[in-house]
Amino acid sequence: MIRNKTYNRKKILIIFAAVTMVLALLAGRLVYLMVFCSEYYGKKAEDLHERERDIKAARGKIIDASGTVLATNRTVCTISVIHSQIKEPEKVIQTLVKELGMEEETVRKRVEKVSSIERVKSNVDKEIGDKIRNYRLEGVKVDEDYKRYYPFDSLASKVLGFTGGDNQGIIGLEVIYEDYLKGTNGKILTLTDARGVEIENAGERRQEPVDGNNLHISLDYNIQMYCEQAAKKVMEAKSADSVSVIVMNPQNGEIMAMVNVPEFNLNDPFTLVTAPEQKEEKSQETAASGEDRKQDLLNQMWRNQCMNDTYEPGSVFKIITAASAFEEGVVSLSDNFFCPGYKMVEDRRIHCHKRTGHGAEDFTQGIMNSCNPVFIELGMRLGTDNVYKYFKQFGLLERTGIDLPGEAMTIMHDKKNVGPVELATVSFGQSFQITPIQLATTVSSLINGGNRITPHFGVSVKNDQGELVETLQYPVREGIVSSETSKTLRTVLEKVVSEGSGKRAKIEGFSIGGKTATSQTLPRSANKYISSFLGFAPAENPQVLALTIINNPQGIYYGGTIAAPVVQEIFSNILPYLGIERDETAVKQEESEDSAQEDTATAE
Repeated sequence: MIRNKTYNRKKILIIFAAVTMVLALLAGRLVYLMVFCSEYYGKKAEDLHERERDIKAARGKIIDASGTVLATNRTVCTISVIHSQIKEPEKVIQTLVKELGMEEETVRKRVEKVSSIERVKSNVDKEIGDKIRNYRLEGVKVDEDYKRYYPFDSLASKVLGFTGGDNQGIIGLEVIYEDYLKGTNGKILTLTDARGVEIENAGERRQEPVDGNNLHISLDYNIQMYCEQAAKKVMEAKSADSVSVIVMNPQNGEIMAMVNVPEFNLNDPFTLVTAPEQKEEKSQETAASGEDRKQDLLNQMWRNQCMNDTYEPGSVFKIITAASAFEEGVVSLSDNFFCPGYKMVEDRRIHCHKRTGHGAEDFTQGIMNSCNPVFIELGMRLGTDNVYKYFKQFGLLERTGIDLPGEAMTIMHDKKNVGPVELATVSFGQSFQITPIQLATTVSSLINGGNRITPHFGVSVKNDQGELVETLQYPVREGIVSSETSKTLRTVLEKVVSEGSGKRAKIEGFSIGGKTATSQTLPRSANKYISSFLGFAPAENPQVLALTIINNPQGIYYGGTIAAPVVQEIFSNILPYLGIERDETAVKQEESEDSAQEDTATAE
């Protein structure tokens, strides 16, 4: 008995000690939580009773070289409902249907949804938002927001790009410079009880938004307008499919204008500008295929042909062949050639554009005449290895690095597959494809003294107070050709305009260099052509370069006839605007020469 009592007493003591230990641990844990973790769990409890709404940051502006704002913001509203606070659901539904112009079924579904907060509609005009706010409907929240706005609608649409419903960049500069433009959203925090109802007189806590920075670009509103007008004019006159224009500073790569007509309305980017009847019929086969087809057409409409698409450059590429030949020392200006209207390459007769031939000519005359046999001969003298060596040296086999999304690569023959015929056609700009921006950049680099520049729009980033945040930098590769080769190119290309095939780009009093081109698209049997002209001024020290490309013009399609006058019109407007002065002495000399030619003609 005594042994059992002793055993039970020990057992009770053990249990008591265990219970005491557990209680001590719990007490210690409680003290730890209350003293050392009070701030953490207080914040957790607060979070459970806080409702959060965004305050949208204003997106930074895009500002052109002259200070004109090309992309900015408009104040709009986001309409939301808080289910637990709605006391008159039918009144809320009918009011929102009336003011927002939405289907009742859609509004009802959102109002009756049990959630902490439900968005009914965003991007609502501020006037309508203010009107809804004035109803003072319980459970309805009207928050001010921003919507991207483009003051000039379609101006430079494929360069600027646009934003989505969340104000995030989708294409163009808007997406490339998203991190600079987007800003940081703020928040409105309100306290609620356990049922999710806001506590009266509890007030709100706000985290203020940080607006995005402004992007300053090299594109110039006035130059862009001049170029768009000239492009639209020739597009209508020639019933062309599209017209592209690039205007850039060949010394530093800053792009002053980039046109792709037809452009689209940036404030309504999901409405098709054109939809050919045949495409519309195909798109209506089924609802699903219709939506897919529409998206395809939208993607095509948004494409920037200057850098998303490639084409056969034709005779403008002869500038690059000439530069390679000068660098390799296989031609001089005094070299003599003979053009019978074609050149035999293996068993292939490759024609000159002048079927009757140019006859005897030196190299200067050969480039002035844009003579294919002369450049086929240069290709043969260079050989495949040297041609590809200079393609690489000039930067043709890599992307330019332009600050726009989706730049296409040059489509060139694999060197091992290049035979005499391929070498011949490449030498005068056919049987391969490059982007217009690649062509403009490469020629710029060859005529500026030999520095491979990076084409770009972005110049600097500033805040809304005008304070500099960052100066944007782009790589330059020096010495891709010698200064002597660059000078020689400028000289012969000036003669192309003053005396040769590019004379329709001539402007009295200005020294202009350039090169014409006419190429045929694939398949050749379709008889579709691309007409183009590249010009630069002043020829002795280029400050501006322009490339115009006309896709599928009807009727006369020669580049010298229809594309050169477009660049002439553009230069007539922008050279004085850029401060490039007319040489009055040259004007008088030209007038005297013209008068002498008229007298001679009369005498004859």
